Amino acid sequence: MPRLDRLITLYLSSPLARLFASAGANRIPILTYHSISENLFGYSSPYYQINTSPAVFSEQMHWLRNAGYCTLNLPEALAGLDSGKDLSKAFVITFDDGYRDFYTVAMDVIRQCGFTATIFLATDRIGKTPACIEGAHYLTWNEVRELHAEGIQFGSHTVTHPDLRSLDPSSLDYELGDSKEIIEQNIGESVDAFSYPFGFPEEDANFARFLEDLLKNLGFECGVSTILGRAHKNSNRFFLPRLPMNTWDDRMLLQAKIEGGYDWLHLPQLLKKYIFHNNTLMQQASGPMKRTV
Repeated sequence: MPRLDRLITLYLSSPLARLFASAGANRIPILTYHSISENLFGYSSPYYQINTSPAVFSEQMHWLRNAGYCTLNLPEALAGLDSGKDLSKAFVITFDDGYRDFYTVAMDVIRQCGFTATIFLATDRIGKTPACIEGAHYLTWNEVRELHAEGIQFGSHTVTHPDLRSLDPSSLDYELGDSKEIIEQNIGESVDAFSYPFGFPEEDANFARFLEDLLKNLGFECGVSTILGRAHKNSNRFFLPRLPMNTWDDRMLLQAKIEGGYDWLHLPQLLKKYIFHNNTLMQQASGPMKRTV
């Protein structure tokens, strides 16, 4: 069965995005990658897969280069948004978790295309030798330093990759602050960016405000999330929206995402979150049912 999000994106949203392309010139796509491998990580649905095959990743990057796109890092992208710069041929590449296949596979393609990227590390998974978790290998600190010397930027993705809403304040401080400090000690440079693990709870305004204040207090200057869409001037700079990428993003879907054809999906994503959040609050308010005699 064809993916509904793909059909709407290609045949309804994308034509509209192209029609109003000039209005989106000051928006920038931030692409989210994880592993560049054939490892499916247990996900069977094309929508939820977090791996991109090496062949597809190479095709995606070379298409973007040949189409005249260039990469910016997050501070450059934010500066461009603040100044109103035309960003219609710019994009940002991010990688979450710190899989070793960035070093062994993706970096060669990044070099060939003259691109740059930011990798967000879950620091407990980075060591002196490649850690292997659920069949996937992670970067070592020597490899991180080597990549950093080539211009790859690094950010925090917490220490242990937990669901942050389940943590108390001291544990939150540890996950954010210690990961930042550990990366800084290993690369000898300030770490300013943070990537939220799991789905970002934008529907929970109180938690989002608390987390933003904590990030600011710890010295972070920006961050990315799982909110769908391209970043724009009014986006919260600590929870910037991104576009998820995987093996199923062929040239047509990649182009649609880059040009704004996938931005529509944020609304149903947000509505789903609000419905789940409100149902949870109602259940908590009602409490356990009491038997009456």
